Amino acid sequence: MPEPVETTEPEGVDYGWVMQTTFLVTILLGAPLVAVLSTGVDLPTWGARAGFAIRVGAVVWFLTAIGVFVYAKRART
Repeated sequence: MPEPVETTEPEGVDYGWVMQTTFLVTILLGAPLVAVLSTGVDLPTWGARAGFAIRVGAVVWFLTAIGVFVYAKRART
């Protein structure tokens, strides 16, 4: 058996788990949050609705990703 050519030293965070958990939490918590927040905004067209969902959803996704990563990093140490 030949020796491995490359070696790695992972940081200890399972990025696959972080991505999957971020996706799931964003869907479960982000969709209702966007729906609730949209009730206070005038969204007359489908384009306005989609733009609102994208803007708010992006913020929710980003904050969720940061939170999940920090959780994974602290749980590993």
